[in-house]
Amino acid sequence: MRETETRYYSDERTEEFSGITRRTITIDGSYRYLHKNPIWKIAEFLVYRVIMTPVAALWCKIKYHAKIVGREKLRSCGRFGYFLYGNHTLMDGDAFLPSLCAFPKKTMVVVNADNLSVPVTKTWIELSGAIPVPNEFSGTRPFLNALEKHTLLGHAVTIYPEAHLWPYCTFIRDYPADAFRYPVRFGMPSYAMTVVHRKPKNPRRKHPDVTVYLDGPFYADSSLPDRAQARDLRDRIRAAMCEHAKESDYEKYRYVKKTEDAHE
Repeated sequence: MRETETRYYSDERTEEFSGITRRTITIDGSYRYLHKNPIWKIAEFLVYRVIMTPVAALWCKIKYHAKIVGREKLRSCGRFGYFLYGNHTLMDGDAFLPSLCAFPKKTMVVVNADNLSVPVTKTWIELSGAIPVPNEFSGTRPFLNALEKHTLLGHAVTIYPEAHLWPYCTFIRDYPADAFRYPVRFGMPSYAMTVVHRKPKNPRRKHPDVTVYLDGPFYADSSLPDRAQARDLRDRIRAAMCEHAKESDYEKYRYVKKTEDAHE
């Protein structure tokens, strides 16, 4: 197993370590979030259920030896939808793990518009359950309508509030409460989905073993104003995530905040 690589950062809310640069497409009021076309529906079923669900299960089992703890907590929602908040640390796993956690519910994943920037893969990603965040104000209403519609249909909506990918990061970064306004707005429950990185038993393995902890449900405190509800929800979910993150014992990359003498 190779030595831990140190990566320096200045702002944990804005910096990206994915190493991928794409030309961002525009997501505005003209973007189609919801589809009624029967051909699209059939393609969506084939891609999500027939192809991606078994691929996700095999990939996470083989590459990460993934183990999910607390899946029974999700059952308290019954046929209703919910929001799932996770730490953004696996380029491939973050796309696959939510569907394994929420199965048999369908899982939608809120993504940055950059993820749809490659024409060849755009439609495939959409069929797999991606919901892009609008980067034009006119797209806000359709985006919110899509989130509400999916939760009403009983789907799980996954959000990575850290917003930026830090591969194999072992701590929970600071993140704003903006993404927690959705369960407040729609009156839906939320869950924490914490990915913990563990040292693989085989020293020749290049990737950590992964354990996913599910906590909740968390409900907004209706006695508070809306913004305060979102902050309170963020704080409770983040506290649960931070507690589990302490169990990580594998550092492929060590993230260190820059100081004046950081490189001396």
